[in-house]
Amino acid sequence: MSSRAPRPRIIESLPLDSRLWIISDLHLGDGSPSDAFYGKDRHLMALIDRVREDGATLVINGDALDVQQAWSITRVLRAHQPLLASMSRLAQDGRLIYVLGNHDQDVSVYAELLHFRVCDAVHVGDQLLISHGHEHDPYIGQDLHGSDFATRVHHLVERVLDTWLRLPLSEFYTVPNRLMFWLIHHYALTLRGLNNLGKGVLRRPLGQGFMKQLDYWARSNMGDPMCMMHPVLHRLQQGPWSWLACGHSHFPGLVRVREGGYVNTGSWTFASSQYAVWDGVDFVVKDWISGRMYQDELYRPVLSGALDEKDYWQWWRENYMGWLRFREGEERKTMLPGWASRMTDEQAMAQLGAYLPSNVEKEISTAEKEPATKRANNAESR
Repeated sequence: MSSRAPRPRIIESLPLDSRLWIISDLHLGDGSPSDAFYGKDRHLMALIDRVREDGATLVINGDALDVQQAWSITRVLRAHQPLLASMSRLAQDGRLIYVLGNHDQDVSVYAELLHFRVCDAVHVGDQLLISHGHEHDPYIGQDLHGSDFATRVHHLVERVLDTWLRLPLSEFYTVPNRLMFWLIHHYALTLRGLNNLGKGVLRRPLGQGFMKQLDYWARSNMGDPMCMMHPVLHRLQQGPWSWLACGHSHFPGLVRVREGGYVNTGSWTFASSQYAVWDGVDFVVKDWISGRMYQDELYRPVLSGALDEKDYWQWWRENYMGWLRFREGEERKTMLPGWASRMTDEQAMAQLGAYLPSNVEKEISTAEKEPATKRANNAESR
């Protein structure tokens, strides 16, 4: 059964006082260097153990398995078998709900193989709505089939070139990514020049859709990934929900709106490991490995309205410095690499060790020393 096939929407309902841990956008791939999950299996297994100890329910808010990257569900299952087994055990205890995202092709994989409770959204009382968030994306939300094909092509190109071609540029400040930005800009210049020459002759501007998408692309690069912020705020203003929790943009944060707000659970790609906890009244958004807490700091540029005054061309003028150098990337060179850092799990621990909470470090150290069978038995006995 494909999640793209027409079917009735499935809504899960929970009491408002439910204790929930919410994660999203794991993008578990085939375990190869192009798997953006970056081998953080043991960290996520430690979080699952904490959910169980907390007596809470884990909500995975979409895009857990990246079949577009792996090309086969079998490759994903083989690469992350212990982690998926841990999730499945939690699901069989009735403590895991899965919300479908835009990358989720086959519902049966989650429902029948992994025993997840699969749905399109979760209603928590009459105040909190949990949905993946791609429905607020002005491009992907309107064309899931087209975006699926584009994503497969994108992953294939990254695999062949052995590099990341991603937004934002400041996080993925590699020569191939900079070259891609430069080539796209020159293609846009060519289209603009042809359209100027063809005024009064062309029935419609050349590359009209592409030119519109440039603004979407630039806005995503400036601090509003997937251009979700305005649609989300509009939905909160229209009601009836006080709180809206999404993933999709990989942009963690907690934006308070009146007596509720917008929560984005970030992702588990690259060096990220974000999650949100709902205690029945309020949210906390944190990173599992680093312990960093998120409020609205990443969202302030878009909340201030500063991004609304800029289009793609202004972004380019402000950032391009010549010779494939971009201001935002040059300024970030001295900062700790985030999504772009090509770290193995062990290297990530060494680099982020200074920020690692002691209780998490203890759990991970213990998990490493225990045989796999003993860990599984301990988890089941809890």
